Amino acid sequence: MKAEIIAVGTELLLGQIVNTNAQFLSQELAALGIDVYYQTVVGDNPGRIQSAIETARSRADLLVFTGGLGPTQDDLTKDVLAAYLNRGMSIHGPSMEQIEKLFSSRGIHMVESNKRQAHTIDGAEPLFNEAGLAVGNGLSVDGTHYLLLPGPPREMKPMMEGAGRQWIRQALGESQPLYSRVLRFAGIGESNLEAKLLDLIDGQSDPTLAPYAKEGEVAIRVSTKAATEQEAVRKIDATVQAVKDRVGEHLYAQEDIPLEEAVVRLLRATRRTMVSAESCSGGLFAELVTNVPGSSGEFAGGVVTYTNVMKHQLLGIPMTQLEGEGAPGAISESTAALMAERIRELADSDFGISLTGVAGPAESEGKPVGLVYFAIAERGKPTDVHTTHLSGSRSIIRVRAVKAALYRLWQALSHSEA
Repeated sequence: MKAEIIAVGTELLLGQIVNTNAQFLSQELAALGIDVYYQTVVGDNPGRIQSAIETARSRADLLVFTGGLGPTQDDLTKDVLAAYLNRGMSIHGPSMEQIEKLFSSRGIHMVESNKRQAHTIDGAEPLFNEAGLAVGNGLSVDGTHYLLLPGPPREMKPMMEGAGRQWIRQALGESQPLYSRVLRFAGIGESNLEAKLLDLIDGQSDPTLAPYAKEGEVAIRVSTKAATEQEAVRKIDATVQAVKDRVGEHLYAQEDIPLEEAVVRLLRATRRTMVSAESCSGGLFAELVTNVPGSSGEFAGGVVTYTNVMKHQLLGIPMTQLEGEGAPGAISESTAALMAERIRELADSDFGISLTGVAGPAESEGKPVGLVYFAIAERGKPTDVHTTHLSGSRSIIRVRAVKAALYRLWQALSHSEA
């Protein structure tokens, strides 16, 4: 069963609002076992709406509309579809009563156009709006199914979750739902990951694998249709094991969480803490970690020592290390190590993490843009220093550097937990 989502509204095309409805509906339809192959956005124009209907009807069994059910003259979805299907429209009594009651309770005169929200296409099943006034419509004509939902998410979502979902099941019958699991990877690029899994991706039938990149990370969605959740888990587990056999050292989570959350969880599980000292990343490491709810138990805090003076005054790094003829400089392996060690000692934490380098736009200390050193100082162990050569804009280099440091920390925590 194939579906197409048609979002109606010129405001969507102008970028005045974001089309969050399509994301929600795609997830809902997938849970019902219905594949969404296309998403269309069309303005409030009768000719273009009709063209969108004709195109969608040629390639989908179910057309799900959002928007265009309101009281104004540019709310045209029902009118255009009714005309396209050569159907009339009538008023849905309970919805009309709801509209009249609302205006009466507010002491406001109801204009004639407000009645438009109670219109249903002849032969359609009315879908009562519990959160607003515009009635939804569900109808099947010549093997094609049409579901009309209001545009405002606060109205659309409860209608879809209730009457809309029920209507789809009645009209289309029960389908096998789609089950998915997200695998999250770090320390490997999207193209490299895909190359290692290419035969699995090219030969996929069921389950399917869909890779997609996030800055500094990669994710793969493993999906299958199954009659029961138990059957789906069995099928997905077998595919996940095949992936782990190839790239298991980069797989940090089998759920859709960021790398920093996985690190915080491991710290919590092992009852350890960390602190950070940052230069080129400008506090981004601390920002990502503190975005994880409850991370205060694992992250004691951090400092941004952007200048040599701050590195010297806050961390006690000798100026002879940072400046002068023959000095390693602020951007060096030895300075990264000292930063991590000093901040760990100051906080009496289990881990100290540091980042220093050149994020751009120009070289510094004669060193190129993208060169970043980061260090992990663990209590009772030698400090681990890494050198990375990153590409991209200033902001991208900062993100990639922080994710690289988080990945090495995740590795250290994973090995110690094992």
